Amino acid sequence: MNLSMSRANTNTSQSSKNSFKELQLQIEEFRQKRDDLNRKTKGYIKELQEIDVKIEEYLLLAKDDYKKKRDYWNSKVKNLKDKKIEYKNKLEKFTEERKNIIKESRKGKETKKYVSVKQIEKKIENLERRIEIENLDILEENAMVDKIRGLAQVKQEFLAEQQNSDFFKIDRKIQIVKINLNKIYEQLNKWSNKSQDYHAKMHEIYQTVNELREKKKTLEENLIENKKAADAYHEKFLRVMSKIKKDSKAKRPTYQSRKPKAPKRRNTFRNEELEKLKQDKLAAALEKQKSGRKLNLYEARLILESSKE
Repeated sequence: MNLSMSRANTNTSQSSKNSFKELQLQIEEFRQKRDDLNRKTKGYIKELQEIDVKIEEYLLLAKDDYKKKRDYWNSKVKNLKDKKIEYKNKLEKFTEERKNIIKESRKGKETKKYVSVKQIEKKIENLERRIEIENLDILEENAMVDKIRGLAQVKQEFLAEQQNSDFFKIDRKIQIVKINLNKIYEQLNKWSNKSQDYHAKMHEIYQTVNELREKKKTLEENLIENKKAADAYHEKFLRVMSKIKKDSKAKRPTYQSRKPKAPKRRNTFRNEELEKLKQDKLAAALEKQKSGRKLNLYEARLILESSKE
């Protein structure tokens, strides 16, 4: 009978040792997984902070560089378009004035002058052609040359008269306006291209920022899931620790002195103080996040825990 009881006590003792060892292994396993997940959480938070810095830098570049330069060239393009309209109006005005001058000249001698210049040029061309193709003697050729010189002199006299005429003056104004308009069109094309280049660069920046925000959103989701997993292993760790403490307490001698319990009221007051401090820090962290400033690890975890609750 004594031998049987001894074996039973030995088996019970061995079973107890095995159970305690298993609990110890569980503690180590849960602690290790919890710590690994917590390290991963820190990695996620660090990566999120780096993304926030990049987003801030990109937005600053888009706003203070590309946008300002685009707006600058847009402003120059707008002013140049206004100038283009001004010159087009001048061109229309001068063209109308020239039409009126030609219309008036047809009533008097001025028309004959304009027609005469063309007629003289045609006569000169005919005489020069005859000298080239006809078999002329020296006297005939010299006579034609003298006639060409005379016609050229008459042409120069007509042209000199025309340079002082209203028609010539208005025609010269039209040519100047056309030259300026061509320069305006060239500048418009050049400056519009500059504006479009900076707009394209700004658009690329915003695309990059949107991609970073999508990446940030995915990381935040992973961070929350990772935090939940870490909390779950921490809960398992605490339950096993509690079980070990409970088992150890059950094995203590009955004569062990009991420690006086602290007043519950004092503990409650202390907990209330801690909770108030936590809420104050959470409010400050949320305000900091709203203003776009960087969060430290503690502030980020506070916000994540509050969203979980």
